[in-house]
Amino acid sequence: MKFNEGNEGNNYQGTMRMHKWINTSSLSFKLWLYFTLFAILVTGILWFLEVVFLKNYYQYMKIVEVNRVAVDINQMYGRDNFLQNVDKISDGTDMHIRIETMGIPIFDPSLSDSRTPVYTYARELEILKNELAKSEDGTVSLIMPEKSSEYNLLAYAEILGSPDTGTVLYLFSPLYPVASTINILRQQLTYVTIIAIILAAVLSAYFSSRITKPISNINRTAKQLAKGNYGITFKGDHYSEIIELADTLTYTSIELEKASTLQKDLIANVSHDLRTPLTMVKSYAEMIRDLSGDNPEKRSRHLQVIIDEADRLNLLVSDMLTLSRVQSGVITLERAPFDIREATEAIIKTYDVLVEQEGYTILFDCPDKFTVNGDEVKIKQVISNLLNNAIKYCGSDRTVYISIKKTHGKIRFEVTDHGMGIPPEDLKYIWNRYYKASTNHVRTTTGTGLGLSIVKNLLSLHKADFGVESEIGKGSTFWFTLPIEKNKVK
Repeated sequence: MKFNEGNEGNNYQGTMRMHKWINTSSLSFKLWLYFTLFAILVTGILWFLEVVFLKNYYQYMKIVEVNRVAVDINQMYGRDNFLQNVDKISDGTDMHIRIETMGIPIFDPSLSDSRTPVYTYARELEILKNELAKSEDGTVSLIMPEKSSEYNLLAYAEILGSPDTGTVLYLFSPLYPVASTINILRQQLTYVTIIAIILAAVLSAYFSSRITKPISNINRTAKQLAKGNYGITFKGDHYSEIIELADTLTYTSIELEKASTLQKDLIANVSHDLRTPLTMVKSYAEMIRDLSGDNPEKRSRHLQVIIDEADRLNLLVSDMLTLSRVQSGVITLERAPFDIREATEAIIKTYDVLVEQEGYTILFDCPDKFTVNGDEVKIKQVISNLLNNAIKYCGSDRTVYISIKKTHGKIRFEVTDHGMGIPPEDLKYIWNRYYKASTNHVRTTTGTGLGLSIVKNLLSLHKADFGVESEIGKGSTFWFTLPIEKNKVK
């Protein structure tokens, strides 16, 4: 069965490669088809126009030219050098122009120029005169067969000036046969059509390949990404949209690599943090069982260690759950106006035992009451985490300074310690889970390593500005801002 499955897989891949260009759903095939159909459409339009409309178009343009000449002569009638100007028009066209006054010709090149063949158009003149007599607008236009040749004749007559003058303009323009011209064009158009379709097919195949090649490369690279090969670079060629897509996928690859690294670090850190207290709980439970069970003093100390480690486990699990819920979007904010000074004072009171027993000093500066709009429980957690972080990393003076002040319609909440400070290169990483700055701080209290990451996510939910300012050897100040409720400042 394995052998057959392998053969089927190979046959499938071979079939896919063999049918690459005949896959009617592929972009390359559709681009090739559209280019070729466009070329066929254009040549089809040329055939239609030249074969069907050429004769009619030629006749139409002749009529337009005759009307234009008639208008020009009519506008010149009655002006100086009228006949000289008509003679210039006659030299610039293949029309025969004749002008009569009271039946007597006053202009006709065939009568004055011996080099011009004599075309009297006697029959045509008689027909035009008869039709002109019947005309109501003083103009006549006819297409008549020419007996002396195989072509037709476009004949035109118009009364110049008022009817009393008896001056009539006659125009005769030959309509040459276009059948032979059409045959020549058909032959040429046949060659043009064949060449155009071949070129369109070849060029469309080239350009479709050029367009789809970078997409195919991106697709192959994306398959590597799907297999877990993060950090790879996508390449896009020639086209800005494809280059932008490649850059976006490259950025995604880098971010996935970071996420994968963070996930591995998270698992490693969580495993370590869970293993240590569990080991302690087990060890001290065994000590109580084997050694200190009958010694109340030792048993009490050992039980206290178990309680402390259980509290540490509970805190770790709680922080992990909170962070997970925040990042997954499960937690929603319950916004309401609250006094941030009162909330801060309530948090500080929970540290009274630490202040009394271990000599810490927590200074709080907030001369006014400020009402802000937010989730009071979440903001209290932010304040508690920042205060706990400051206590862990404060200097030898064991002093933490908290201040709330108004600035540009917002409150700025600051927590300052006088510890060793954070190196500039570490500042952008301190909001990450389990990140520890390279500076050797002395930890005075236990923690989970998730506090600042929770702060970041909770403040981001509030769309609040936040940050940290630190100087090596002088300490750090963590801050965030919240808008003040209008008309709620006391």
